[in-house]
This record gives sequence, structure tokens and C-alpha cells, in this order.
Amino acid sequence: MCSLIEVYAHDHKAVPFSSVIIALKYRHVQNDIAYLLFVFAKFLRVTKQYLPHIARLCLISTFLEDGIRMWFQWSEQKEYIETTWGCGFFLATLFVLINLLGQLGGCILILSRNFVQYACFGLFGLIALQTVAYSILWDPKFLMRNLALGGGLLLLLAESRSEGRSMFAGVPTMRESSPKQYMQLGGRVLLVLMFMTLLHFDTSFLSILQNLVGTALIVLVAIGFKTKLAALTLVIWLLVINVYFNAFWTIPAYKPMHDFLKYDFFQTTSVIGGLLLVVALGPGGVSMDEKKKEW
Repeated sequence: MCSLIEVYAHDHKAVPFSSVIIALKYRHVQNDIAYLLFVFAKFLRVTKQYLPHIARLCLISTFLEDGIRMWFQWSEQKEYIETTWGCGFFLATLFVLINLLGQLGGCILILSRNFVQYACFGLFGLIALQTVAYSILWDPKFLMRNLALGGGLLLLLAESRSEGRSMFAGVPTMRESSPKQYMQLGGRVLLVLMFMTLLHFDTSFLSILQNLVGTALIVLVAIGFKTKLAALTLVIWLLVINVYFNAFWTIPAYKPMHDFLKYDFFQTTSVIGGLLLVVALGPGGVSMDEKKKEW
């Protein structure tokens, strides 16, 4: 036994003991990775029926919160728009009303699974309107977050197209329609913009490690390689960061920071919802995962 451990003969050449140890460690790492993939596959099977519903609820959370905020802060929002743009009482009131009804109405339609495509287009329009009205266009951080939110809506739109086709299961169709493929690609690419705002450009070891790991994961999601696993890892990472840094419930409601953190919290939750849709539905046809099946 001792001779087998210390020296392994192969083609009449002695292999050092250190090489055997490295081989055993490599085998151990392989087993750990295989076990993690098994656990991940089991998680997907167990949550297959519930994950899309949780994803949709997370995705619309920022619109729901913003619509409710429009109701409770009607005067403040109207006064801000009227003062900033000098558009007068009528247009300022119309802006707040459109945002209130559009966001709450869109959320109700999405959750009830009725006219989802029209609801998504309406919410797209509201994102564009708010981007201009609140001067988000000139703030790179908030602009990227709004684009990431749009990416989540693209994925939701792709999901609704898939559900529409499933009604005609007996009719021969193409493997997957091109519009849906490119919606999923665009949604994945836009979603990762959220993580670009989380990168910290300093020289501490923890920041460098976080940047490297985060960049690797967002690249995997963007190109569609090991997409579901990478997206779930980003969900966990973003969830931890969101709860830790955007804990608005710890700030008194009368302080401005409360509203700022609350807005940030629900917007981040919506991006989590988009990533959960990627986990639930996969990357789509324009991805390395899909191309591997053809190879």
C-alpha cells in the first residue's frame, strides 16, 4: 500500500508523491462541482412551477411601489414636475396621473396574465418618460439601472410570446421564433448593466475579488454560457447586497434617505426578478448553451 501511494508506475516512469496528491485534489474538486450541479438541477425541478410567478412578482415590484408612491406623494411629485419643467398645473397633474394609473394598471395585467404584451409596452413607455422627466438620462448609474429594468421587461415579453404559442401545441412551428430569441438576448445584456453599477474601482483585495467574480458572472449571463447557474449566483449576490445596503426600513420615514433607499431596493428587486426569469426560462436560442446542443 505504501509503495502505491508514494510511487505510481506508468510507462515505467515513477510519478512523484506530490503529483498523486494533486491528482486526488483535482478529483475531489471535480466531485464537489458535480455535486453542486446536481443540487442546482434538483432546485430547478422543485421550483419549476413556482419560479416564474416569483420572478414576475419581483419584476413588477418597483412599478407597484412607484405607483403607490405617486398616490401618497401626489402633491410633491406634481410640484416637482411643475417647478422643474415649468409645464404648468395641468401637464404636471397629467404626468403624475399617467404614472399612477399606468404603473398600477400594468402590474395588475401582468400578475393576472392578461394583455401582458400591452402592459410591457406601456411600462417601457413609462420608463422612457421618467428617464426624461427626472433627468436620469444624464446620470450614468441610474440610466444603466433603468436599462436593466427594461431588460427584465424584455424577458417578460419573451415569456408571454412563449405562452401565446403554447396555445397552438398541435400546429407545426419553427423551433423558436427569432423575435423571442433576440428579446431574450437583449434582456440578458441589459440586465447585466445593473452589476456594472456595483463595481468598485479601488485596490483593496475584497473589491478586486468582487469585481473579478462579478465580471465573470455577468459575462457568462450575457453570452449565455452556464446561464442558469450564473444567473442564480447573481440573484443570491444581488439579494445579499440589496438587503444589506438598501435597508430603508432602518431609516425614519421623514428622512430623504428613506425614499432614496426604498427606490433603490425595489428597483434592484425588479432586476432580481429578471434574473429569476433567466433561471426559469433559460437563455434562449442566441446563446452558447443553445449552440452546444447543436455541436
